[in-house]
Amino acid sequence: MPAQLTDADTARFRQVLGHFCTGVTVITAPGPAGFACQAFAALSLAPPLVLFCPSRTSATWPAIERAGHFCANVLAEGQQALASVFGISGADRFAGVPWSPAPSGAPVLDGALTWVECAVEAVHEAGDHYLVTGRVTALGPCRPGPPLLFYRGRYGVTDQGPPEVVDTLLAWPRYADWI
Repeated sequence: MPAQLTDADTARFRQVLGHFCTGVTVITAPGPAGFACQAFAALSLAPPLVLFCPSRTSATWPAIERAGHFCANVLAEGQQALASVFGISGADRFAGVPWSPAPSGAPVLDGALTWVECAVEAVHEAGDHYLVTGRVTALGPCRPGPPLLFYRGRYGVTDQGPPEVVDTLLAWPRYADWI
């Protein structure tokens, strides 16, 4: 049987992984339902898949799972307050938040850098979270600007380099090393 982490180990685990910078998304579904999520990533190009990891205690995840599809809204610099609203349990998260529907009806939040709409492909238990994979069904436009990031327990942004750097990496013949 694997050894269990002590409370001190758990605190150290959070500290160490807090040094890994992540983007901030809001996962939404018709209803509307939604929650802030930093555990979101691209998973596969063929087929196009993404993943996110809701807590097993999430009150919002069951509504998203029942809907069978979701929209991952990639937040932009300056949307810290929006991330905080969607990170609070029990609040009416959509009160006063402007949005429009994605093709499935899931909310696309105004001001998001972009969005990815998906059908729920699979759900796996993973410790105190679920690992949800989604098959991409629609992609939103990309607007300019820096993303909202989460690093060491705080929101932040990055100094933007030229956008062609990313385009060059994705055009690189060995792009599979990146995604």
